[in-house]
Amino acid sequence: MSELSEARMMRIVDELSEAAERVGLEVRREKIMREIGYRTRGGACRLRDKNLVIIDRDQPAAEQLEVIAEALRLRDLESLYLSPAARRVVHLGDAPA
Repeated sequence: MSELSEARMMRIVDELSEAAERVGLEVRREKIMREIGYRTRGGACRLRDKNLVIIDRDQPAAEQLEVIAEALRLRDLESLYLSPAARRVVHLGDAPA
């Protein structure tokens, strides 16, 4: 992923956010408060009757991309059009280590 520019990564974040909305995830870009001594990270969660993906808007694009891709890996995306770059990012986590 490091070969992608920051702007290109943000375009993919936006594309994956739209895909997330189409599969029933509400995507929120929030300022996550930080304290000294721990690292915050967004991710998928359920709040009452809503499935959410929280993305820390102050994180670098690469980290935002990983958060949204991780949330989408558990979803069926076969019926959605994703650009080849976006689909590649989502499926990176499927590869065996």
